[in-house]
Amino acid sequence: PARKHEAGGEDALVGNVNKLMVSPPGYTGVPRKGHLVFDACFESGNLGRVDYISEFEFDLFIRPDTCNPRFRVWFNFTVENVRETQRVIFNIVNFSKTKSLYRDGMSPVVKSTSRPKWQRLPAKNVYYYRCPDHRRNYVMSFAFCFDREDDVYQFAYCYPYTYSRLQHYLASLERRNLPYLQREQLGLSVQQRRLDLLTITNSEREKKLVFLTARVHPGESPASFVCQGVIDFLVSQHPVAQILRDHVIFKIVPMLNPDGVYLGNYRCSLMGFDLNRHWQDPSPWAHPTLHAVKQLIVQMNQDPHLSCCSPPLLPHDCLQSCRVNLEDWATSPFLSRSRHSQLIPSDTLLMSGAPRCQFQCQLWSQKALCCCPPFMLISHSGRRV
Repeated sequence: PARKHEAGGEDALVGNVNKLMVSPPGYTGVPRKGHLVFDACFESGNLGRVDYISEFEFDLFIRPDTCNPRFRVWFNFTVENVRETQRVIFNIVNFSKTKSLYRDGMSPVVKSTSRPKWQRLPAKNVYYYRCPDHRRNYVMSFAFCFDREDDVYQFAYCYPYTYSRLQHYLASLERRNLPYLQREQLGLSVQQRRLDLLTITNSEREKKLVFLTARVHPGESPASFVCQGVIDFLVSQHPVAQILRDHVIFKIVPMLNPDGVYLGNYRCSLMGFDLNRHWQDPSPWAHPTLHAVKQLIVQMNQDPHLSCCSPPLLPHDCLQSCRVNLEDWATSPFLSRSRHSQLIPSDTLLMSGAPRCQFQCQLWSQKALCCCPPFMLISHSGRRV
C-alpha cells in the first residue's frame, strides 16, 4: 500500500522512496487519482525524496551513491495513480555534476506498462539550468502529460541495463553451446554477485589478446549495450568475426561493478569506492571484482605467447557521437603505444584525455596497449555512433 508523503531532511535520501504517495499538504482524505505514487525500490532504482510544490509541480531528489554523498546523477523511478491528461513538471534538483549532455539536447527516457519500449522525452520539454532556489545547483526540469490512468510510468536518466538483464543474456549465450565461447565466474562482488568472464576465440594458438571491461561505473549503462553488441558480433558467423576469432583471443568482463549497478548508484560500488580510481592497488575485500580482474590481466601479461590490449568501455556524458573502429586496432599486428595514434580515432579518450587512461598502462609491461575508447556513447542527436 502507498504511504503518504512526509517532508524529510537529508536523512530521507539514505534510501529509495517506496510506494510514496504525494498529496497536497494537510490533505487527510481518501487518496484520489492524481495523487501521484512514486517508487524506486527495484533493481537499479534511484529516487530519494519527493517534495510537493503544487498540483502540477514536484521537486525530486536523487539518492546519493551508497556510502558516498558526492555522486548524485543516476535516477530511475516509477509513477502511478495518475489522472488522465494530468500534466506535471518534475524538477531533478540535486544533480552533483555541472557538465551534462542535458545542456545540449539530451533528454530522459520514459516507458509505461502499455508501451514497454523506452522512448526519449521531446527535447523541447526538457530544461537544464542553474537554479537560485536550490543553492544555484543545476536543475533538470521536464514536462510530461500522463494519458492512461491504469499505466505505471517509469522515468530514467538513460536506458537502464540491469545486472539481471546481463545474467539472462549470458545464460542465453551459454545455452547455444558455441565451441568458441566460454563463460566462467571470475569472482564475486561484496554482495556475492557474479563477476563474469567471457572468452571468445577459435583456438589457443599464439595470438594477440584483447581484454574488454565495462560498467566500472554503474550509471554508464550505454557501455553494457555496446558490450552486448560487441559480444553478439564476435560470436556471429560474419566473415570479419570469424577472422577476429582466428587471430585474437577476446576476454570480456561485461560488468565490473555489479553491486553498484544493482543498487542504482551512478559511479561507486556498494562501499562508496570509485573503482576506476583503485586499479593501482585494489583490495581483495573492498574491491574484489577489480582485484580479480587485475590479477588475471597481470597473469596473462606474463605469458610470452600473448600480447595484451585492455580497453575499458567508458561512456562519456559530455561528448556527442563518439566512436572507435574496434576492427582497426583489435586486428592490427602492431599493438604498441608508438602506433596508437594510427589505430584509434582522435575523438577517443586515449587521444583527448590521455592522463585519464595512461595510469592503467603502468600496471603492465611495455608490450601492453591500454586505451579508454568512449565509443559506447549513444547519441541523442540521431547521428550514427
